[in-house]
Amino acid sequence: METWQAVAIGIIPSIGVGLIFWFAMRAVIRADRNERAALAREDAEAAAREAEKGAENPQAAATSGDAVDDASAGSEGRRQEA
Repeated sequence: METWQAVAIGIIPSIGVGLIFWFAMRAVIRADRNERAALAREDAEAAAREAEKGAENPQAAATSGDAVDDASAGSEGRRQEA
């Protein structure tokens, strides 16, 4: 067996494992990025709904100020669980 063949046989498995690791880490990072974007979208929609409720009924918004705090605390809890 020639030297270059021995070197290739020794390096190819390492390259394969490295590629598998790279694809796995890329998938994890993309999934995390997508989850963070979805949570941000959900939080923005919840804030918009709360703002809309407040604009429709100003007295209810003045008395239920804790609703916004409760909504943000719920999303914080989801983030901490992950």
